[in-house]
Amino acid sequence: MPSPMKTVRFPGLPASLRDALAAQRKKRGWSQAELGTRAGLPQMHISGIETGKVAPRYDTLLNLVRILDYDLILVPRNLVPAVQALVRDSGNPEAEEGEERALYADQEDETNP
Repeated sequence: MPSPMKTVRFPGLPASLRDALAAQRKKRGWSQAELGTRAGLPQMHISGIETGKVAPRYDTLLNLVRILDYDLILVPRNLVPAVQALVRDSGNPEAEEGEERALYADQEDETNP
């Protein structure tokens, strides 16, 4: 009897996620080999993940992001813009504490009230 579940294997991680992983690795001053050592993976595998040639298994991706002091979370699609705004604002040192702004404000809206 054929399985009712189809396995879908994506060709690789989205470019934004690959770029974020590489940026965090570089921010720590680690080479691909250093990250690989910490994750128990060869440098070539880290390179393949960062270039999109290798699609890591979920547990491998989870291990990598946790080593880089991040985490993966599931967010309902309708809440993605709100979560992105929170993440963006948390990295903005110029934002005043308690300052309110529109959730979907454009950069132009913020500079030209």
